[in-house]
Amino acid sequence: MTKFDKNQSDDTKPNNAKPDGTKPDEKKSASDNASGCPFHQSAAHVNNQANDNTRPLEQSIHQDFNNEMSYGDYLQLEQVLSAQKPLSAEHDEMLFIIIHQTSELWLKLAGHELQSAINFIKAEDFGPAFKVIARVKQIFMQLTQSWNILSTLTPSDYLKFRDDLGHSSGFQSCGYRKLEFLLGNKNADMLNIHQANSSAYQELNTLLQQNSLYDEVIIALAKAGFNIDSDVSKRDVTQAYQRNDSVLKAWLNVYQQPDTYFELYELAEKLVDIEDAFQQWRFKHMYTVQRIIGYKKGTGGSSGVGFLKKALDVSFFPELFEVRTHL
Repeated sequence: MTKFDKNQSDDTKPNNAKPDGTKPDEKKSASDNASGCPFHQSAAHVNNQANDNTRPLEQSIHQDFNNEMSYGDYLQLEQVLSAQKPLSAEHDEMLFIIIHQTSELWLKLAGHELQSAINFIKAEDFGPAFKVIARVKQIFMQLTQSWNILSTLTPSDYLKFRDDLGHSSGFQSCGYRKLEFLLGNKNADMLNIHQANSSAYQELNTLLQQNSLYDEVIIALAKAGFNIDSDVSKRDVTQAYQRNDSVLKAWLNVYQQPDTYFELYELAEKLVDIEDAFQQWRFKHMYTVQRIIGYKKGTGGSSGVGFLKKALDVSFFPELFEVRTHL
C-alpha cells in the first residue's frame, strides 16, 4: 500500500472513531444499556414502575396471628405505646415524654451491659468484657444524640406545660443513678430520692454495697502483680472512688509496656471510651437545659444548669486521664 493509499484509507474512518470502529458515544451507550451503570434503568423498566409502584405481598409471609405470637405481642407494644400520657393539651409535651421514656430504655440497657462487664472482669474474661463495654459507649452516643431532638423544643413551648411536671425531674431517674453507682460515683444520700419506690430503692442500695466496674478493674491490676495500696483494695465501696498514687503508678506501667500488658491496656482505653461518651452526654444535657430554660431552677429543686455543670468535674476513672500527663 502506497503512502497515498494509507492516507486515503485512514481518511475513510470517522475522525472520532476508535480502533474497533465504534464511536465513543456509541460504545458508551452500548455499555450502559448492558448495565455497565449500576443506576441505569431501561425505559421499559421505568414505565413498568410507573404503572405498578407497589410491593406485592409474598405468599409465604405469615398473616394469621390469632393463635400465634406477633411482633407487637413479643415487644408488648400495646403497653409501651400507650404509656405516653400527656398532662396538658400542648403538642410538644409528647416529644418531651417520648425522649425521656426512650432514654430510660437506653439507660436500662446500659446498666444491663455494665453489670455483665463487671462479671466478666471479675472472672478475668476480658474479651466479652471489651464487647459489652464497647456497646455501652455506643448507647451513650445514642443518648447524646437524643438531646439534639429535644433541642427543637423552644423555651416558650416548653413553658406552656412545664408547670404540669410538678417536682418530677430527670434527677430522680433510677436508671441514671444505677449507671453512676455501677461506674463508681457512689453517694448514699441519693437513695433518699427513691424511698417512695421500694423496688428502685432496694436495687440501688444493693448496687451501693457492691464493687463498681472500676473496683473490679483495680482488683485485676492487683492480680496482674501490681502493688495496690490497701486503703484502695480494702476501701469502703459505698463511697465514691478517690484517685490513688499506687493505681496511677500501675496504669503508668501498663501504658509504658502495652505489649506486655495488652489486655489491661485495652481495658483502660475501653474505660476511657466510656467516660468520654458519658461526659459528652452530661455536657449535652447541661447545654440543652441551658438552651431551653436558661438558669432557672430545675423542677426537682436543683439550681439547674449550675448543678449540672458540677457533674462535669466528676471522673469515674481519674488515674486513666492523669496518666497521660506522665507518659
